[in-house]
Amino acid sequence: MSKISFVMFSFLMLAQNIYADGATAPSAAQTGSAFGSLMPLLIIFIFFYLFLIRPQQKQRKELEKQINSIKKDDTILTSGGIYARVIAVKEQDVEAEISHGVRVKIAKSAIVSVLDNNKTVTPEVIKK
Repeated sequence: MSKISFVMFSFLMLAQNIYADGATAPSAAQTGSAFGSLMPLLIIFIFFYLFLIRPQQKQRKELEKQINSIKKDDTILTSGGIYARVIAVKEQDVEAEISHGVRVKIAKSAIVSVLDNNKTVTPEVIKK
């Protein structure tokens, strides 16, 4: 994230250095065009779109695609951090089994990811 802020800061400083030539009172020839004064804002908007907005949209679409393709016996992860195996899929929610004999209804909006059934779910060991 520090690289991103460094690039943004560099663009702003570059724009200030370009327009800092006329340190005296600007005449009609030195005022510049409206496009030139909007250039830093345009660059910042393009930067935010390419590096922040667009990847989030792709990630959201991929998650929606995964949630819409949930089927019986898939393993899901909820926003509460609970791993569950899908028993039945309904329109707005999913019936899932958390443990042997423990079944719950989970809203599809609370599903964070659909896990690969071939992988075993094991918690990571935190090393200090």
